[in-house]
Amino acid sequence: MTDEFDEQQASVLIGTAEKMIEIWNRLSPEKQAALLARFGSEENALAALVTTQLVAPAKS
Repeated sequence: MTDEFDEQQASVLIGTAEKMIEIWNRLSPEKQAALLARFGSEENALAALVTTQLVAPAKS
């Protein structure tokens, strides 16, 4: 296993992160508060969203 990303992996990761940030910004303040309470910080909540997306991508 390597600690480096190839261009395709980096592109997928960046695209997924951008998508999750867009979703975060559309969440209601109540939903954001619930995620913050569960994960402790916006960074952790976004990481959970990104991980969920990478592990089980949403169907288009």
